[in-house]
Amino acid sequence: MSTGKKFHIDMCHGPLLGKIIRFAIPLMMANVSALMFNAADLIVLGQYASSSAMAAVGAAPAFTTLMLNLFWGISAGVNVLTARYIGAKDKKNVSKTVHTAIAVGCYGGVTMTIIGLFVTEPMLRLMSVPEVILKDAAIYMWIWCLGIPAMIIFSFGSAILRSTGDTKRPLYFMIIAGITNVLLNMFFVIVCKMEVTGVAIATKISNYLSAFLVLRTLSVSGGMCTFYWEKIKITWGIIREMFRIGLPAGVQGMMFSISNIVIQKTLNSFGWQAIAGSTAALSIEGMVHAAFGAYALAVVSFVGQNHGAKKYKRIMKSIWLCISCASVTAIILVVTGLIFKRQLLAIFNPDPAVVEWGTVRMDCQFTWYMLLAIMEVVLGALRGLGYSFWPMIISLMGACVFRVVWVWTIFPYYKTLQNLFYSYPVSWMLVNIVAGLMLYVICRNMLKRAKLRQHDDLSIK
Repeated sequence: MSTGKKFHIDMCHGPLLGKIIRFAIPLMMANVSALMFNAADLIVLGQYASSSAMAAVGAAPAFTTLMLNLFWGISAGVNVLTARYIGAKDKKNVSKTVHTAIAVGCYGGVTMTIIGLFVTEPMLRLMSVPEVILKDAAIYMWIWCLGIPAMIIFSFGSAILRSTGDTKRPLYFMIIAGITNVLLNMFFVIVCKMEVTGVAIATKISNYLSAFLVLRTLSVSGGMCTFYWEKIKITWGIIREMFRIGLPAGVQGMMFSISNIVIQKTLNSFGWQAIAGSTAALSIEGMVHAAFGAYALAVVSFVGQNHGAKKYKRIMKSIWLCISCASVTAIILVVTGLIFKRQLLAIFNPDPAVVEWGTVRMDCQFTWYMLLAIMEVVLGALRGLGYSFWPMIISLMGACVFRVVWVWTIFPYYKTLQNLFYSYPVSWMLVNIVAGLMLYVICRNMLKRAKLRQHDDLSIK
């Protein structure tokens, strides 16, 4: 028996709800833990350094996600392709997918690091980052770029493990790396007085630790997904399929980031206290997003495996269960967050002005997070079915283009932070309507074709 078999979940047989929850909870904890440990960067800076240092780190997320979203999208392709081959019991192509994914992670990570080092300062200036925090923001980003290969490899490795139903070990690795990050944060910032530089170094050390742990696990797994360094190479047939599924999601993520950069640039015009407040609120929102987002990742794996096994009714049931679980999770956490919003924001930074700016974002955007929960699961289901191009177009038009148009047309007439943030929930509603209709049509046609094939088989017999 392979050493990792006890961590796997059989997605193609048996009751679904319990398995979806078993799959999602470790993933949820891993995602939330990752964000909590990243939030530790902000909390340590907010409590033990200057508020402007916190704002310097907060000015970077729109740019950092732009650089990584392409590969996060491709990791969805890794997940879907591996899950499909596992469902079809195709050991040869599972192995090719694993080794191609790690090769792409290594080469792509180094390439993105080099690009990032050159474009950091021009991008921050383009985003109108206030001069008072520009130097610190650039230093943070230069150090952050050095950890890109580790982040991509961990993302791809975790996607491979998720395709087998293993969400526990990525959680363990995240906890180990996160604790390391927190301890190093406190050492570098409180003891060494390094502020932004210390936080950046601590985060990158923890990134490389998590990448090492996931590669080691794949190397000793003993199953279809075992990784061997001597076999690492790109199989072009695999990479074409991986990119066909994942690249549209990556491009979609990059376009989301570009629209967020436009919004971040507008937000930066309100000053560093608004940036710090929005950053604190974004960190809280991110934890809630990570919680219900676990079901968006779950639906990709469950739909992918059952699609490979041609179990269409289980696909439909998986989608509805994931939508229901994500919605309930979002409602519970949003209500709790809104009740205690001021106390939560004060943990990041006790400055009353910063807290006040943070409540503006939470009131306008966080309140509508159930719309985002539904959207994430619907888009994840489409990717699990192998449809990536049209969801990308829907997302780009309904969210990215819409938000940019909002900033250029509606915002100039009402130049308030509230008006800026309302662009998000309106865009989520638009995407839900169009993507939901597309998913309904695809699933209906899929079931019709399955019934026709079944009828033909019975006629032949």
